[in-house]
Amino acid sequence: MSGYSAKPYMIERIVAALSYITMGFAGFIWLILGLFTKAQLRQFMQYHIFQSIFIAIAYFLLSMILGFLLNILSFIPFINKIVAQLTFFLNTPVFGPYSLIQAVVYAIILYLAVTSFMGQYSRIPYISDIIDQNVRRY
Repeated sequence: MSGYSAKPYMIERIVAALSYITMGFAGFIWLILGLFTKAQLRQFMQYHIFQSIFIAIAYFLLSMILGFLLNILSFIPFINKIVAQLTFFLNTPVFGPYSLIQAVVYAIILYLAVTSFMGQYSRIPYISDIIDQNVRRY
């Protein structure tokens, strides 16, 4: 990432980490505040805020689509038993009170929050490439 050279301030790192933890809400508030104060967002903030909002929207859409598909598949004979077993397996608590899906989602959020707090650009395949293309200034 040669285009990103300026070291982020501590407040930027905190807001970037909070943006992931709150699924983009803290970053959205930061964008609104920047709009009212007419402050120019640095690339570090743009990258993490837009990535957190993109991930939150993608997660919401993915869960809605999967829920809709699983609901439709539950009406098909024989497939409904496989869908029920798969849903049960993925939602059964495995790591303490957390299911496999919850553990993976929390691990990704923790990775993103920690790396952004450290002042680094967190990378998630495909998603970070999309954000890179839209945040980079030439």
